[in-house]
Amino acid sequence: MNSINEKEKKLNNALDELKNLDLGNSNMQNNIENLSSQKTQLEIEKSQLEDKYKSLLNDHASLSKKLEEIQNKEKLEQKKQTEFSEKIDELNQETDTLLEEIDKWQM
Repeated sequence: MNSINEKEKKLNNALDELKNLDLGNSNMQNNIENLSSQKTQLEIEKSQLEDKYKSLLNDHASLSKKLEEIQNKEKLEQKKQTEFSEKIDELNQETDTLLEEIDKWQM
């Protein structure tokens, strides 16, 4: 019970102090205006940063997609080059075989 009475006294004292607070004080009014302008500026900066972040996310997604496409093209080119090399090897072997056959016929 005692603590409730103490809390009530503290609340009443705080309310009295708030009632006695002079909001007409020009210095305090200037501080409030400065804080309000700083808050507005911070909100503007926050909005700009959020826009930049979204733009960077979009750029990242676009670049990731382009990189994946380039990597896929590179894999395809490597596969084509390997197939080409295999075809050349096959042709070389056939040429060697044909040359051997020609040599046999000439003997």
